[in-house]
Amino acid sequence: MRSFFNTILRLIVLLGLIALTWRFFSRRSSIPCPTWLSWLVELDNPFFKNYSARAIMQHLALEPGMKVLDCGCGPGRLTIPVAKEVGPAGQVTAFDIQPGMLQRVRDKVEAENLSNVQFVQGGAGEGKLGRNQYDRALLVTVLGEIPDQKAALAEIFESLKRGGILSVTEVIADPHFQRRDSVIRAANSVGFVEKDFFGNRLSYTINFEKS
Repeated sequence: MRSFFNTILRLIVLLGLIALTWRFFSRRSSIPCPTWLSWLVELDNPFFKNYSARAIMQHLALEPGMKVLDCGCGPGRLTIPVAKEVGPAGQVTAFDIQPGMLQRVRDKVEAENLSNVQFVQGGAGEGKLGRNQYDRALLVTVLGEIPDQKAALAEIFESLKRGGILSVTEVIADPHFQRRDSVIRAANSVGFVEKDFFGNRLSYTINFEKS
């Protein structure tokens, strides 16, 4: 039993060191989570209930047939359950700058036999998202990794249908954590209006509407 707890303790310390190192270097440049750490991104942090995939999805009010943009999808922690929720008549766009992350999502899509997920490689702000396409857009601990946030948010704004929702989730454990006031200012600057807030200052989701 003691060896089990020692193993758990070592794992916690290792994860803490990884997070601190990542946070230090991310302050100097934008560093997205590398593909080899995708397993860490996929975990629902037990200390932040608002960060769980289930909680984030509950705030989206998804309906069958909706089109959803998972911007900075990573290994697909949200992509897969969202695709199941919107059903065959809906569609999810898995959008990520890293080919390795998109491949992880492809593998999961094939394993789940889903046919309503499309893949786009690139960064937000590069003009790859089109206009008036999506009912919902997700930015889950991604905004702080984007060098030009205004350009990225403006492109997401244009890609949403009128009345569409951008859902931004942040958690203090993320090296690129963004404060609530910073997120609101950035979103307001391109035309988004705050609609709902869930959580607290350390772990939260803000829904913005394209009115």
